[in-house]
Amino acid sequence: MLEFSDMKNKPTPSDISTLFNNDDPKVVWKKATDIVRRMSPAYDFTLAQSVYRDVMALFRGEYPGYSPIKTLYHDLPHTLEVFLCGVRLMHGVHVSGDPLQDDEITLIMLAIMMHDVGYAQRKGEESGTGAQYTQTHVGRGIEFMRQYFAEHKLSVAMADALTGMIMGTEHNRPFARIDFSNERSRMLARIVATADITGQMADRIYLEKLLFLYLEFKEANFGSYQSMYDLLCQTNRFYEMTREKLDSALGGIYKKLEFHFKDTMGVDQNYYLLAIEKNMAYLNKVVTNDQAEQLTMLKRNGVVEKSLKLA
Repeated sequence: MLEFSDMKNKPTPSDISTLFNNDDPKVVWKKATDIVRRMSPAYDFTLAQSVYRDVMALFRGEYPGYSPIKTLYHDLPHTLEVFLCGVRLMHGVHVSGDPLQDDEITLIMLAIMMHDVGYAQRKGEESGTGAQYTQTHVGRGIEFMRQYFAEHKLSVAMADALTGMIMGTEHNRPFARIDFSNERSRMLARIVATADITGQMADRIYLEKLLFLYLEFKEANFGSYQSMYDLLCQTNRFYEMTREKLDSALGGIYKKLEFHFKDTMGVDQNYYLLAIEKNMAYLNKVVTNDQAEQLTMLKRNGVVEKSLKLA
């Protein structure tokens, strides 16, 4: 894949766009395994691939006892974007001079795969979309993970480590108050939490999907947003708060993505940060218009039409 060629020329806009086309589980897995092998050529993918397959099955409604995950914002493409961002980020950390061990690579991948499984609904309990679990999905996800580990007779110590890492993706929970066994564990959790933020905000249809996020919040009776327009208008303030969190509580580890792109594409650039800033700049233009005009500026993937129909 282009990301791993020895490029003689700078990446084109098409090359960069391809970085964020990550809605095919097979393609994402191939990209991820190629990156991991750059860190650890002999890495054993047995456990990670098994969990990946099960999580994909859970989203599709093929996991025993569960219906498909129906949340519109926290969907399968969201998890895939965050997963690949996390793999790229841990590679950036690795090549920056802070090498990761195989067990640490496994923990990061599993934590990201399972960070939103708390939106899943058991068969026979499919009322709503699952968005009603917005405020409890992290705890539900940890419960699912621990049950999964018990059923598959996996390490309790690994489940304990994953608990803190998944907990770090709960945006309303102060990261500094999460109890980690040591600073190394905290650093691994920072990778996971940072990937959750940067992966979703760099998505090419992030602004459109904010309309889906509003519908999830509405179903959950969460937040004080009066309308989808209100959420759009408040997103820049959310980003300011999020950027402060990335730089402080999460230790600015997102900057390590530059090392990934330098190693794989030969450029000193953080394409995730650029994509986020591009999204926010366009959002600034969107919110200066009246409500009807705002939606005409969000054209990708038919999200506006589907959101209005559901609303």
